[in-house]
Amino acid sequence: MPSPRFYCQTHLAGLRTVALPAGASHHVNVLRLASGQEIVLFDGTGGEYACTLRFEGKQAMADIRAHVQKESELSGRLTLVQGLAGADKMDWIIEKAVELGVSAILPVSARRSVLQLSGPRLEKRMLHWQRVVQSASEQCGRNQLATLSPPASLAEVLATIRDAPDQLTLLCDPAMTTDLQACLAEHAPLKAVTLLVGPEGGWTPEELKIAQEKGAIAVRFGSRVLRTETAGLALISAVSALCGWN
Repeated sequence: MPSPRFYCQTHLAGLRTVALPAGASHHVNVLRLASGQEIVLFDGTGGEYACTLRFEGKQAMADIRAHVQKESELSGRLTLVQGLAGADKMDWIIEKAVELGVSAILPVSARRSVLQLSGPRLEKRMLHWQRVVQSASEQCGRNQLATLSPPASLAEVLATIRDAPDQLTLLCDPAMTTDLQACLAEHAPLKAVTLLVGPEGGWTPEELKIAQEKGAIAVRFGSRVLRTETAGLALISAVSALCGWN
């Protein structure tokens, strides 16, 4: 059985022992781990650290034994530009996108987004989503954290995406005639793909125009209309498989 994995914000290189952060310490107690248990720590900078758990009073500590250069990243870079979705849908999208290997998640405050965030509410939600990224990385074996940007308009988000011959920006639209597989094959080999997924109400005509001006290609992915919490995850899986990004 694999050793329990915990994310640690402390930079671990060069350390021999470290106190586990509150969240990891709580998880240790929930799992009822005992002193001497082998655990794994990672700090998001690459690789992981084989450690031995011990306790100083109620404080869980980790004695670091070795750094292991192990990664579970896709061989290509996938970016998900996701229109803000309501309720718990964003939690689900972020968690599963991390598990599937995305390198970056760029939330968009779309015109038709049910969820609109600002001020303290936005700060609280960003902290929560960052914990979702960390927890998903612990679970799936990734040692590098996907980047998560604060919500912005579609124009602002697309302005941060660099154009390159081996990169592609795709927008899924069931009304299109060009299918996803044909589009990827035409532009192969690719090193990076950015996926644009609208909120529950979809992109507005103005937002679609912005995407097209940025060079986004609208493609068809099946004949069914997928929910926002399904579309991005399905596209991530399909693109990584079709591009051979293991």
